[in-house]
Amino acid sequence: MIYLDHAASTPIADSVLQEMMPYLKENFGNPSSIHRFGRLATKAIESARKRVAELVGASPAEILFTSGGTESNNTAIHGIMTQNKSRQLITTSIEHDAILEPCKKLESAGFDVVYLPVDSTGLIDLQKLESVISEKTALVSIMLANNEVGTIQPIAEIAKICKKHNVLLHTDAVQAVGKIPINVKELGVDLMSISSHKINGPKGIGALYIRHGVALDPFILGGGQENGMRSGTENVANIVGFGKACQLAKENLEKNSIHLESLRNYLVQRVSSEISHVTVNGNKEKLPNNAHFTFLGVNGEDLIIKLDEYGVAASTGSACSVKTQKASHVLMAMGFSHEQITGSLRLSLGISNTKSEIDQTVDSLKNIVVELRSVSPFKAKYGF
Repeated sequence: MIYLDHAASTPIADSVLQEMMPYLKENFGNPSSIHRFGRLATKAIESARKRVAELVGASPAEILFTSGGTESNNTAIHGIMTQNKSRQLITTSIEHDAILEPCKKLESAGFDVVYLPVDSTGLIDLQKLESVISEKTALVSIMLANNEVGTIQPIAEIAKICKKHNVLLHTDAVQAVGKIPINVKELGVDLMSISSHKINGPKGIGALYIRHGVALDPFILGGGQENGMRSGTENVANIVGFGKACQLAKENLEKNSIHLESLRNYLVQRVSSEISHVTVNGNKEKLPNNAHFTFLGVNGEDLIIKLDEYGVAASTGSACSVKTQKASHVLMAMGFSHEQITGSLRLSLGISNTKSEIDQTVDSLKNIVVELRSVSPFKAKYGF
């Protein structure tokens, strides 16, 4: 199989798994224990915390370990908003469901939530953002890079607006970390969500950067682990793996980014020039590994199934929303028609992909699109 769904999840790196293994076997102690086994586990956690912090330019004390991006997002939103019961949260219409669902819950509890629109490339309007910020606004939550079309938001500019109005800023950076250079101090964010399995680390572990001085209400209560911010026995092996993945991402960031962007551009060039009635979606400022297309007259789910038969794993969008069978809220917010939405395909590349795999994928796509368009109800409309 050719795997082109790295935005959904990435394969765990060999060196990451190797570093995890001792903490699944002989170094199995509970970090809360004071004997040697516990101390070894605690030392491993703190070493990993430093590695995560170094990847994003934070201090280790500003890193809170969570079970992944979803928990990090929920912790940030609920942790801030529960302290501001009569206040407002501003987000965008293209956020991941891990932001939108907590926002819906806040609305049902009487909070005011503002959803900013985006243009046809997935960008927000900075003037619109500033116009809706008010004295009630407690938090702005805007993703750094979109998980479907890859568009990168101008978070540093957004942070300046938030700071001007004394409003906290959270960003979901799950898709961006490890793909582009990120320094939380330069971005100016107060909170940032990170996930391990998007950067060749294990699933079930992530982190929330919390700028020093920002106070949150704990989301999970119990034994007081993670300085009382996230109770529960720490997943030591996964934390260790996450730390190693962050170290690898930092060491290879420039090399990997160049490789991914080169492959992505080659993919886009071939698809655009060799297949008719196709558009490339997203802004020019986008993730280096993201290629999002619309093939008119073709159903995206049929494309996914046929690609799988040809040995290519791909996606129409967020893997977290596939089972709900709902149309992409991201593409709807960008103004796409139903026909354009149903014909969408996301190909997200990883560091292990090769030019040969891209060639095989495009060759397969050409055959599949011809086959599907031959029986398309839009055949006459477009003259396939």
